[in-house]
Amino acid sequence: MNKALKIDFVSDIVCPWCAIGLAGLNTALERIGTDAQVDLSFHPFELNPNLPAEGAMHLEYITKKYGMSADQARANGEQIRARAASVGFTMNRDDQSRVYNTFDAHRLLAWAAEKHTQAPLKAALLKAYFTDGKDVSNHEVLAALAAQAGLDGAEAGAVLASDRYAQEVKEEEALWAQRGISSVPAVVVNDRYLISGGQPPEIFEQQLRAILSGDVRE
Repeated sequence: MNKALKIDFVSDIVCPWCAIGLAGLNTALERIGTDAQVDLSFHPFELNPNLPAEGAMHLEYITKKYGMSADQARANGEQIRARAASVGFTMNRDDQSRVYNTFDAHRLLAWAAEKHTQAPLKAALLKAYFTDGKDVSNHEVLAALAAQAGLDGAEAGAVLASDRYAQEVKEEEALWAQRGISSVPAVVVNDRYLISGGQPPEIFEQQLRAILSGDVRE
């Protein structure tokens, strides 16, 4: 039985299904436990790359982007909130919430990868945005989240004040696009298998165990 699970998690910080999917994946990995040796990495995807620095009102942005009414957007939001709660993640989004540009947050995650601290920073970013309603484009907020995740807050601030990792983020986004990733979350396992969407823990566990045992359809 192969015990290696190299997992590339392609996602955005302001993607609700990415938060749901990561919670489901983490639960599945806890259940699998020592049956696998996991190497989990996070990779950038921007849902809203052209947003200005101040962001946009969430409800207005969603209705325009997806061509739905305000009531449809609210109903969809309630379904997402319930799905998030089912995997232990709290979403506190409402009509007054905002959506933000996430490029700098992805730069910070690229820096965190070199420090082997991506996972706690990713968790802090998702909670800050969806649960606490923080502006994840704000450099002070981001530096504080880095410190919360165990990184050097001052160094994080210096990274954000520069253009470090900007090219790396752009190149990674282009690479995953070339590999056919056009929606997130996209979970690529062992450079071969794709698990798409915010799946529940049971689906992640089933598919990961099948990959480990070699009993998986191409």
